[in-house]
Amino acid sequence: MRRFIILFFCISFSSFSQNTTKKRVVSVIDSSEVNNMVLKQTFIVNVPLDSAWKAYTTKKGWESWATSIAEIDFKINGVIKTNYNKNGKIGDESTITLHIKNYIPKKMITLQAELSKHFPKFMKEDEKDLYNTILFEEVNSTQTKITSYGIGYKHNEKYMSLMKFFIEGNEKSYLNLITYLETGKPSLKY
Repeated sequence: MRRFIILFFCISFSSFSQNTTKKRVVSVIDSSEVNNMVLKQTFIVNVPLDSAWKAYTTKKGWESWATSIAEIDFKINGVIKTNYNKNGKIGDESTITLHIKNYIPKKMITLQAELSKHFPKFMKEDEKDLYNTILFEEVNSTQTKITSYGIGYKHNEKYMSLMKFFIEGNEKSYLNLITYLETGKPSLKY
């Protein structure tokens, strides 16, 4: 379950920025709004936009870089159901459900997680406020910029204590995506 929290729910503060001169993924926390935080993570992948989009919107894409098992009903109000347990199945207690709130083809996806009992209680209480918006931008015919915004996290100690965990975990997931897209094989296999 932790990998889901890492991948889809992150927080940002404008006062936090990592030295990213040699890093592929840039993570910035924006806490300029008094009550909320946003985690912005950006990277460029050396593939056409279509390839990056398919990694987020298809069963094959998800199972190639993000999870062992995926079931995708990609449409507005559709769902992405995943399971990191390769011996599990969609629908068991380790299934993660992401609701597709909206999307603009090859430009943007907004997801909202259905938080299970495996999430901290304080996150369950804030579930209705937590979203992940992913933007896709064609840099040129062979490069795509992806920006992920973890939105709705409260600006308090509980969430701030999770920031390092979220950032490091998300960066590993995004590096796995980059490796998969650029080489055809992920660096990690779930």
